[in-house]
Amino acid sequence: MRPSFLEASFMEESRRGALEVYEREPVPTWRRSGFWTTTLRKLRLDELEPRHHGFVTSLDELPGVVAQAVDLDEVGGLIVQRGASSVFSYLDPSLAAQGVVLTSLERAVEEHGDLVERWYGRRLSAEEGKFAAATAALWTGGAFVHVPRNVRVEKPLQVVYLIDEPGTAQYARTLAVVGELAECSLREYGLAPDIDGQALHAGAFELFVGAGANVKLAHLQDWGRGEVHDISTKRVEIARDAHCSWVPIHLGGHLTKQTLDIVCAERGSDMRHTGLYFTEGDEHLDLFTTDLHEQGDTTGDTVWKGALTGDSRASYEGLIQIAKGAQNTHTYLQTHSMLLSAKAKADAIPSLIVETDSVSASHGGTVGEIDEDQVFFMMARGIPRAEAVRVLVEGYFEPVVQRLGDESLETLVRERIAAKLVRAEDQVAAYSARR
Repeated sequence: MRPSFLEASFMEESRRGALEVYEREPVPTWRRSGFWTTTLRKLRLDELEPRHHGFVTSLDELPGVVAQAVDLDEVGGLIVQRGASSVFSYLDPSLAAQGVVLTSLERAVEEHGDLVERWYGRRLSAEEGKFAAATAALWTGGAFVHVPRNVRVEKPLQVVYLIDEPGTAQYARTLAVVGELAECSLREYGLAPDIDGQALHAGAFELFVGAGANVKLAHLQDWGRGEVHDISTKRVEIARDAHCSWVPIHLGGHLTKQTLDIVCAERGSDMRHTGLYFTEGDEHLDLFTTDLHEQGDTTGDTVWKGALTGDSRASYEGLIQIAKGAQNTHTYLQTHSMLLSAKAKADAIPSLIVETDSVSASHGGTVGEIDEDQVFFMMARGIPRAEAVRVLVEGYFEPVVQRLGDESLETLVRERIAAKLVRAEDQVAAYSARR
């Protein structure tokens, strides 16, 4: 594939190398511990293709799922990619005057080529497999964010990837660079209505947090109840004395295989990685996260919570990795999954690789069910069973939701969780009655 726009030579070379990897690599199957398999054997990859769309001047011209999730008055900037095309772009003029950039990656290659070349692909390699290579070779549109040194952005900068047609292959690439001592909030959403047919989102996300910077990052995935397959890798690098709080939210996708890595790359870096998922129907979710400490005197905290209804399956594997010489690292990982139906299955797999001494690192994982004693306690005080379950599940997720620190996004997540519980009310009640 050759893009229609003129690219710098470094990007052309990158695409050529990635395409070679893509063509030689087979469609992967991921196996974990001999009992969990994520397979794409039902994905008809050859039938999927990029779908192109024209630019719009208003969010009202896009499918309703965008307007339902995004309020233009609440963001400092927004870029929307529909299928294979960037279709909407906005940046507050006051931010542009301070040097903030929010644009398509295509345009950034042309207009900010030196900056893109410096950071592009530093943490994401096309050699990581067929879909990593596909994204590196075939991406179109994309998103580029740059917040210069010492700039403070009050409102979130947002990227939306939208799929609203079956048969779509969306190769999505986001590159974000936050300069030294800067502050900002970033959001990336993957959205789709309930499409009738298969689609693919092959995503790649890189964020570089400069020395002394402070970034709040949120990912929201809600691909609806259609057959959207999401194969993505997201990586965050944190420099010296910088902080990143990252909250990924997974609320819908037929099959999801994501790798999410956060790297404390220099001394004094600190991260908080807090995630949430809620699966339903026959959804299949496979998450692998890494809390990697490459230097010492770093801190971290990873907490994931999930709930499952229907026949869904979810596996979360979290790894703490402390490199040789990264002394005085302090970090913790915990993962919890709540089963809300008899046929749902979950795995919680925390692990450690520690290659040095003088560190503190620990982990824990649980898979459990609704506490019937708490349900009985609430029903004895006149609260209907469905309401009691809703309160308990929402309370279970609330510490994660509050980590977002973003009122409109918190409201959106709470509404989506409540809707899922309403749809699962009968099966949750039937499950409880069997116990």
